[in-house]
Amino acid sequence: MKDSLFLDKVAVYPGSFDPITLGHLDIINRAITLFDTLIILVLNNYRKKPLFSIQERTELIKKCIENNQKIVVDSYCGLLVDYIKEKGIKFIVKGIRAISDFEYEFQQHLVNSKLIDVETIFFMTKFEYNFLSSSLVKEIAFFGGDISNFVPQSILKDILIKMDKLRRGED
Repeated sequence: MKDSLFLDKVAVYPGSFDPITLGHLDIINRAITLFDTLIILVLNNYRKKPLFSIQERTELIKKCIENNQKIVVDSYCGLLVDYIKEKGIKFIVKGIRAISDFEYEFQQHLVNSKLIDVETIFFMTKFEYNFLSSSLVKEIAFFGGDISNFVPQSILKDILIKMDKLRRGED
């Protein structure tokens, strides 16, 4: 991370990223144009049962960003606001696909801004990714469908191997 002079130019893009999709990468590529540093923060969502561990998700993301010096991949178990306080971050990046996403993310924004001084910047998804979610990718992959148009090619094999193990009861 850069020195304290640039702390107001750091944003965090939190999510479960289980797995990261082309929609996530689109948000990352658009957000990084606004900030000196973008932290992609892998979190555990207690409402979801993840396919990949936090460590695996972190490694998959690193494979997708190809050593971009403006991107940091990190993980955290706890409240996002605690991470933000610890790092001195002023901006959160969120992607919005539909009205239902907006309602949930807006509620999160209101709660976060009550707990800490932080701004949330919403990126509307591009039309071609409007339907795309990690859950949908996992479902298609589990039943042997083609997910090559939904995830980065650099991690396609990783996802297929994991799904094959899951189907065989090895994971």
